[in-house]
Formats: sequence, C-alpha cells, structure tokens
Amino acid sequence: MVELDNLILRPFKKDDYLDVFDYLHKPEVHCFESMKLETVRDAKKELKRRVKSSEINFAIVLKSENKVIGEISATDHELQERNTLGLAWMLNPKYQGHGYMFEAALGFIDYLFKETNLHRLYAYTEDYNKVSQHLLEKLGMRNEGLFKDFVSFIDDENGNPIYENTYQYAVLRDEWLEKHK
Repeated sequence: MVELDNLILRPFKKDDYLDVFDYLHKPEVHCFESMKLETVRDAKKELKRRVKSSEINFAIVLKSENKVIGEISATDHELQERNTLGLAWMLNPKYQGHGYMFEAALGFIDYLFKETNLHRLYAYTEDYNKVSQHLLEKLGMRNEGLFKDFVSFIDDENGNPIYENTYQYAVLRDEWLEKHK
C-alpha cells in the first residue's frame, strides 16, 4: 500500500467491483477494450481474479470519498525482460483533470524504484492520446520513439483491424532516483 496526499494505492478488494465497473464498462481508450466489462456480474468475476493475481496492479482510491477511481499497474507483458516492466493506468473520466493521475503515477513509480529491484520502466501510449503523452513527460519519462501501425485493438465496420501508432516512453532506475531522492 502507498499512501499519498489525496490517494491511497492498494491491492484490489472483492468489494471494489462497482467502482471498477463504473470506469470499465465503457473504456475511453482503445487499448483497454479487452478489459471492457459488460455487466456488474463480469466486474465481480474480474475482481475475484485480480484479488488472486500476483501482478502489481493497484486500485487508486480517493481518500475523501473512499472510492476506487482508477487503477495503475506494472507488468512484464510476457517480454521476460529482466527487471523491466510496462506501466499502465486508467482513471474514471469523472475524476480526470484534478491531478489525481499524476499523483498516483508519481507515487507508484517511486514505490517501484525504491521498493523493488526494477531497473527500467516503460509505457506505451497511442499517438492521439496527448493527455497521456503530457503526463509521461511530466513524470520525467523519455520519449523513445514512435511505432507505426504498432497494434490493433478494434476493427472497422467491415471487421478489418484498425492499426494505431504508438509512442514508447521509459525511465531508468538511476534516472528516477537522481531526481527523486
């Protein structure tokens, strides 16, 4: 658990399902389409899975409301790169624009580099997601390049994949710790 000024980052609990359903029943970014929850029952199943998971996947809890308003995670994306993880986050649209994601990401990244043996953290974001790009840069992550037609999360009306251009950002442990002693 990580306690911040306005937020708490903690593992998910089974009773978080309604809050999670609130932001996952209609994901705003295509890369989260595979996580879309159709029903509250689906949300309950997903929370059971998350509670048992060994992934570093934290609920973002707004202290003032004791409500899960999003999530942040670090996974290896099956790359099997030693001490390298991929960063991902999602915030309920109702809570965007208040600095909560910056606070959560800053605290989470600090936790990863200070409490684990993580060497490198990277993140992908679509070229149209300017808000995420700005946040990654504000966090001090370096833009390492653009992957053209990198991945497809959705299809067009004819069932053909729509490929998206994706930026990769990264930061190394030494770089982070130098700025965040």
